[in-house]
Amino acid sequence: MAVNTEQLERMRSGKGFIAALDQSGGSTPKALSLYGVDESEYSGEAQMFDLIHAMRTRMIKSRAFNGDRVLAAILFEGTMDRDIDGIGSAEFLWAKKRVVPLLKVDNGLAEEQNGVQTMKPMPELDALLRRGVAKGIFGTKMRSVIKLANAEGIRGVVAQQFAVGRQILSHDLVPIIEPEVDIKSPQKAEAEALLRSELLAELDRQPTAQPVMLKLTLPSTANFYADLIKHPSVLRVVALSGGYSRDDANKKLSENHGMIASFSRALTEGLSAKQSDADFDAMLDATIAGIYAASIT
Repeated sequence: MAVNTEQLERMRSGKGFIAALDQSGGSTPKALSLYGVDESEYSGEAQMFDLIHAMRTRMIKSRAFNGDRVLAAILFEGTMDRDIDGIGSAEFLWAKKRVVPLLKVDNGLAEEQNGVQTMKPMPELDALLRRGVAKGIFGTKMRSVIKLANAEGIRGVVAQQFAVGRQILSHDLVPIIEPEVDIKSPQKAEAEALLRSELLAELDRQPTAQPVMLKLTLPSTANFYADLIKHPSVLRVVALSGGYSRDDANKKLSENHGMIASFSRALTEGLSAKQSDADFDAMLDATIAGIYAASIT
């Protein structure tokens, strides 16, 4: 099965941003807590994942959430395996909302070494990718973290990301390469300079017929990633909020031309399980409007 050309064109040139709805096991309790659901209100992982699916379903089904401003949504595997109104989540996103479905595929981070955290091994990746293709997934996302400006560590992160990215491309899926630079790094700007060099070297080896997407921390210097944005082997460069407040993330994003948002916590900030549907929709609408405006600069 080849890449969906309509979705490919939408990701290449559409206006909007990517909604990151991919909190997994480790980050779900915090996401629920911010949403106003205390850990005392559920017991066990199954109930926890039911509640987070209900939250994501509420967001996706909201009148504020559609392809006019949201280009794509990154799903957690458990969300992909569940339904919305009796339709698979990925299929629902595209068929009902014109939002391109993406899938988080990594298994989390390894212990820090050389100032970075690479991805844990993914022995089940091929099987997961086959399932993703069958369910209508367009592309994937996987995250590493860079904490220090360590050349060897950063080279290792980028090499691993592209090796796995090429495995993903072999399934006709488009990978989002995400080497996050920790916003609290004492060497953030220096790490970004090393990262940019390594990314450009890998991209120069990447066939333009098999483009990748990049998900990067908002850089210390505005437009620092301009060369990556215009690279012929890059489909799109998206920004993670990385712990910045939504207002700070939007401000920084608006200063980086051609970069669009892929926000997670900044997207759900202010949403609550206790809100009426009208208040929830109004809050989500205002949030989406702000992130969209920052993404089209």
